[in-house]
Amino acid sequence: SKSCATPKIPQMQNILESFKDRLLKIYHSSQFIYLVAVKAARKAFELGSTWRTMDASERGRLLNKLADLVERDRLILATMETIDGGKLFSTAYLMDLGACIKTLRYCAGWADKIQGRTVPMDGNFFTFTRHEPIGVCGQIIPWNFPLVMFIWKIAPALCCGNTVVVKPAEQTPLSALYMGSLIKEAGFPPGVVNIVPGFGPTAGAAISHHMDIDKIAFTGSTEVGKLIKEAAGKTNLKRVTLELGGKSPNIIFADADLDAAVEFAHIGLFYHQGQCCIAGSRIFVEEPIYDEFVRRSIERAKKNTLGDPLKPGVQQGPQIDKEQYNKILDLIESGKKEGAKLECGGGPWGDKGYFIQPTVFSNVTDDMRIAKEEIFGPVQQIMKFKTVDEVIKRANNTTYGLAAAVFTKDIDKALTFAAALQAGTVWVNCYSALSAQCPFGGFKMSGNGREMGEYGLHEYTEVKTVTIKIPQKNS
Repeated sequence: SKSCATPKIPQMQNILESFKDRLLKIYHSSQFIYLVAVKAARKAFELGSTWRTMDASERGRLLNKLADLVERDRLILATMETIDGGKLFSTAYLMDLGACIKTLRYCAGWADKIQGRTVPMDGNFFTFTRHEPIGVCGQIIPWNFPLVMFIWKIAPALCCGNTVVVKPAEQTPLSALYMGSLIKEAGFPPGVVNIVPGFGPTAGAAISHHMDIDKIAFTGSTEVGKLIKEAAGKTNLKRVTLELGGKSPNIIFADADLDAAVEFAHIGLFYHQGQCCIAGSRIFVEEPIYDEFVRRSIERAKKNTLGDPLKPGVQQGPQIDKEQYNKILDLIESGKKEGAKLECGGGPWGDKGYFIQPTVFSNVTDDMRIAKEEIFGPVQQIMKFKTVDEVIKRANNTTYGLAAAVFTKDIDKALTFAAALQAGTVWVNCYSALSAQCPFGGFKMSGNGREMGEYGLHEYTEVKTVTIKIPQKNS
């Protein structure tokens, strides 16, 4: 529950960017408010507090209760996600809210199942381990999946008994603020969850540098991730989980199911207007099927219906804001100038809002900007390859390592690539398949640590070894 009121100080204009109409004003919190929020979280985490003495099963019950409330208000939350960030309503309602509810229930189930071990230590000792909550967790949420990432952050943290201070993205704070009321309604004690909107350079920096925050979890750009890790190192050496950028390879062999490969490649890139960290933005196609794959990809991209994301039948909404819109158009221009073949799209759509035509480039080479930089927009790049060894080397030739995919009917190839690709997630004959049960995170400059699954829970506990001297040990 929000433990501190946000005063009426500098405003953030909250805008439905597809139509550039102002909807409401969200008040940006000062660094002072973050100090108050951290103090509330620290108080809720004190020994003997209601939260610290609560049964683990009761924490699970509260998370399940919160899942019930999210399910009850699914329509409201999905509408907020669409209004706030231009996400398709159908995507928000079916996919995002579905994922949120399942994640809450998954973490609720784990609450009383995180167990220590007894250790057969040499000598007359009784030794066991405890998994203890880390403490106060600062959590910084991105704008592309505001509610999903909010739940991905708070659910495992609360499951393990931590308290949290959450900063939603300044572009998309609505659903997080609404969740504050649901968290209070569910019965979480005051101070356990603190939701404070603000800007990255001020509010995000305040969280990163605060000496009384024990862990920070951030999803966003690699550039900002580096700043957060630097701040943690210069202050109290906070535990840090980072889920950062990507430039994920999607490798299509000639023996693949071509219809499925084209469709998954399309969804893997154009989902949510291309605003996904896992976007399959480097598509490598084996030479014998390259021309046919390009032809079908163009056909598929041209079928996308653009428009109001609240309306049924619309398949592509607007980009999040003017800054991203201009960045994407600049990268499209760079592709044209550097010699890639523009097959379709390549510019703005309509005369109102930040819409970009579904864009497909062929004849892309590895040295082009569009093949190296994270575009975060509806721009598909298709490249040609000849051999297995060549494409492994090219796929791994990036500073990122978030996700990868391979399409083939050959199990030997599939297993070879599953081992060889430097990525936190590798999909075979599918793309973007994610679940609360599966750990998610990146290699290299795509991040540190894992979210979700049992591995994700480990990121929110400290392991303590307790050794007791005893008169005699018996096996």
